[in-house]
Amino acid sequence: MAEVDPEALADVAYGIFEHLLNRGLLAAGRYLFALVEGGSDFKPDLIRIFDEFAKDYPLLAEALLGRFSDLDTIYMMLREGEGVLPSKTLQTYWIVQDAPGSLPEATEDENAGKWLIFQEPEVVDCAWKKVRDATVAGEIGISAKVSTAKSNPDSRDSRKVIYVYTRDWAEEADVMRIREKLRELGFVDRIGYKRNIETFAGEYAKKGKRVTYYSA
Repeated sequence: MAEVDPEALADVAYGIFEHLLNRGLLAAGRYLFALVEGGSDFKPDLIRIFDEFAKDYPLLAEALLGRFSDLDTIYMMLREGEGVLPSKTLQTYWIVQDAPGSLPEATEDENAGKWLIFQEPEVVDCAWKKVRDATVAGEIGISAKVSTAKSNPDSRDSRKVIYVYTRDWAEEADVMRIREKLRELGFVDRIGYKRNIETFAGEYAKKGKRVTYYSA
């Protein structure tokens, strides 16, 4: 059996744990970003959810503690913006925020698509907060996500990107309603909309080729 890379295992462990943490907080009607930005104490929740994680995934819990030593380290890292602000997130490539009532897998539907908003690293935190809050308020799309400060080998340039997902690319009125809301949030430059059809086919923009279905 091939030896498991401990760093890769720790990456997987952290990703799963953060997902469970967000899900556990949301079950209690709370968002991680709201707790962090409001200065609230959520350490008891962190401990409780980690204990459940350790029971279900003991090897992953061990890998997680192997990287961070203890829960206090993870807690302080989260308090400083890990998983909340793109510029402070170094453990995962993306921060995801689903709209209320929207299933996470909805973004993987073939009919879905997304507006792409490219931002310079120094302004992405502010831009993400606008999109995130509008998503939570149910004003735009079914989900949003943003690339983070974690170095991504698949990244094509230094800019960060925010995806704003819509349920069905063929519902042009809804797609354009969301685009208008994005303008109201301050994203006035022309942006493109890419269908999941092209994404799943591995089609990406390059010189002489566009893969955006809408541009507005």
